[in-house]
Amino acid sequence: MAAESSDKLPVAVLAKTSEFDFTLEAVVLLVLSVFMLIFGLLLFAIHTGSLPYSADSTYGLFLVIVALQVITMGKTPFGEIRRSWIVIVVGIAASILGMTACFIPGAMSSVIHDLAGGILLIGGAVLFLQMVMIKEKAATWIRTPGVLRHLTLASGLVYLMAVLLGLVTLLPSLTTDTLTAVLLIVNSIGLIWLAWSVQQIARMRARDPAQGPAPLPLKETFILFREAPIPFTTALLIFLGVLLCLLAVLLVPVNLGILPFSPDGQLGLLLVVMSIQVLAMGETPVGQFRRSWPIVLVGLVFVAMGVVSCIVPGLLTGITVKLLGILNILGGIIPLTIRLLPMVQAMRNPPAQPAPIPPALKRLLITQTVLNIVGLLFGLSMLMPGLIPGMVVAVILFANGLLLFVLAYVLSTLPAPE
Repeated sequence: MAAESSDKLPVAVLAKTSEFDFTLEAVVLLVLSVFMLIFGLLLFAIHTGSLPYSADSTYGLFLVIVALQVITMGKTPFGEIRRSWIVIVVGIAASILGMTACFIPGAMSSVIHDLAGGILLIGGAVLFLQMVMIKEKAATWIRTPGVLRHLTLASGLVYLMAVLLGLVTLLPSLTTDTLTAVLLIVNSIGLIWLAWSVQQIARMRARDPAQGPAPLPLKETFILFREAPIPFTTALLIFLGVLLCLLAVLLVPVNLGILPFSPDGQLGLLLVVMSIQVLAMGETPVGQFRRSWPIVLVGLVFVAMGVVSCIVPGLLTGITVKLLGILNILGGIIPLTIRLLPMVQAMRNPPAQPAPIPPALKRLLITQTVLNIVGLLFGLSMLMPGLIPGMVVAVILFANGLLLFVLAYVLSTLPAPE
């Protein structure tokens, strides 16, 4: 999957009022709510044996979503902290565990299961206690009509559901699959409520920045503990680079027959990450669009398909392979065409005095062009398996991952948009 969050500079987190203007935090909460809802609904059929179930990629996907929240916002399951470099490193390490569970079935079954249960149980308990023990967060807010009351009630519901789900994950004998499914659905409702509340707070702060918390003073400390001033686009590029490089490395023993592989876990994870790009920025493999409601619906469909692919192996394999293959091919052809046509026209009708291209912009164009070509090759390998040998696909994915790191660096050297 060649990420195209690069052909344009990062957009503002809050869009125009006529657009879908959810912030990144609300988007991640919305994605988690879709995950919980679909997991809960599918669990009824999984319990009866009507559908297969992949616990590894299910818990792996959950961990990846949590890790992405840590990397991009510094929001951990145990509370919000300053997004320092060490926090990003921990988030990347957690995402690697989740990705490995999605890609390689059985490799981390017990670890990923216990880790997901522990995050839910301990994180929910810590956050609930923090909310209750700090008076202004609960006692005061609950008496305040409006969004603060909604925020408090929604947070309390989500935290309590997390504790219960953590318990039944670690100790499944405590309850039945049916009750677990109900808890997942209730948690999904709470997450949607919380996402709405968080978004209302964000709108209030956008209208009156003084309502937001004052930034903490920066201290000169060891580099790992310094704040990491990287925007969402750059953080996501780093995340995708790690994902593709890890997938490429794992494909080597997979192609040699040493390790098993879960194509559904891979496809589902790629779709969910793509959906976060669509919902947060309007960024799709074929270009960037205004975050209108049709684009949002496309993002939600991607989330749903990705979650189903991870939970129920084999159900959507053919559809997701074709979808990702076509999107990667179009994501390579369309930007290349848009970029090369003006160059061809300029060669046919050269200007009297061509404008010089800044070095940073030239590096960006070259990196994007190579990414488009690599993404095109990856799409062809998905639509026509066997056309490109498995080891070559691994090399393509690894090159794609490295190029995303290069792109993140190049974007950081560009001047900030006015």
